[in-house]
Amino acid sequence: MAWKITDIRGISPSFCSHRILMEDEVKPVRQPQRRLSHNLEAVVRAEIVKLMDVGIIFAISDSKWVSPTQVVSKKGGMTVVPNEKKELIPMRTVTGWRVCIDYRRLNDATRKDHFPLPFIDQMLERLAGHEFYCFLDGMSGYFQIPIAPEDEAKTTFTCPFGTFAYRRIPFGLCNAPATSRDA
Repeated sequence: MAWKITDIRGISPSFCSHRILMEDEVKPVRQPQRRLSHNLEAVVRAEIVKLMDVGIIFAISDSKWVSPTQVVSKKGGMTVVPNEKKELIPMRTVTGWRVCIDYRRLNDATRKDHFPLPFIDQMLERLAGHEFYCFLDGMSGYFQIPIAPEDEAKTTFTCPFGTFAYRRIPFGLCNAPATSRDA
């Protein structure tokens, strides 16, 4: 069965929402956008349109926190190419582009959730000896979880097409794994 981003309904905010709690006496940071080539601008535009259409992001004109957009290559398989000395060098092939937000400054100011994630070996020990297992994998898992409305503006990012903020958890927020664990 093929799933699309438009199929995401998400978790009810009454059940779970992501909070971005700040350390005491932190000053907000507004970072400028980074330069992008025309090709990468097209990648960012397509991602913005897709996320706006399904309501995952919204345009925002004023926020105390602004983070820059970064585009990174998706790595595929391996290929071998000759260098200038005719030596064969293994290289990863690029299969596409991923639009990311650089939340490092926001994460530095965020109060960390110090409840540990479980170790995989402990999880496997607990599962040992059971006859049945059920695995659930939510498509675009973080996009299933809403951000508390009072914290949405902290996720503001800038790109050549404006400033936007997330209604649902994006990748890159430091406490996202803990919220996902609790959802």
